[in-house]
Amino acid sequence: MAINYVCRYCKTPLGQLNQVALSEERLGFHVLTAEERKDIITYDAFGNMTVRVICDHCKEAIEEHPELSYTNLLQ
Repeated sequence: MAINYVCRYCKTPLGQLNQVALSEERLGFHVLTAEERKDIITYDAFGNMTVRVICDHCKEAIEEHPELSYTNLLQ
């Protein structure tokens, strides 16, 4: 199982973990609510996990223009 990190706005791949022995607790996912998990984490047909986070570029853009976080203008 791979764990892929991508930016939720621009879809830029940010990293990948290929270790099957990583627990959700070790990754910090155990602190997420069910709603947060649904919004952040998805699985594909092969069991690979995609974690939607935010890259530095998009974070800076949203900090300067908060209205962008409610649109798809960053894509």
